[in-house]
Amino acid sequence: QVQLVESGGGSVQAGGSLRLSCAASAGYVINYYMAWFRQAPGKEREGVAAIDKSGRTVYANSVKGRFTISRDNAKNTLYLQMNSLEPEDSAMYYCAAGNAPWPFGPLGMNSYDYWGQGTQVTVSS
Repeated sequence: QVQLVESGGGSVQAGGSLRLSCAASAGYVINYYMAWFRQAPGKEREGVAAIDKSGRTVYANSVKGRFTISRDNAKNTLYLQMNSLEPEDSAMYYCAAGNAPWPFGPLGMNSYDYWGQGTQVTVSS
């Protein structure tokens, strides 16, 4: 089964940018439905962005226009470019991979079978 390792998190001031990476092994990102989720303390995990096998992307309303999900098949890596960051974006960010075409929607947790360990993003005001 595919294994996912996130990186690129850190601390940034509001208005800044970060790029998260999710490196896959024992599997290829092109063969999965991929997504980024985030979870802040005391809150439920929420879907942020998703990409299907054809490259179609879906975004949560809260990040639309600020975040971009992309995939580099040659590097077998998923990315999340985050611009104009806000304190409300602070959370642990997780990469996820699913085998089926989004049975619970592109931003539904149950659509995904494999998860990374997460990378922390902290945005200060």
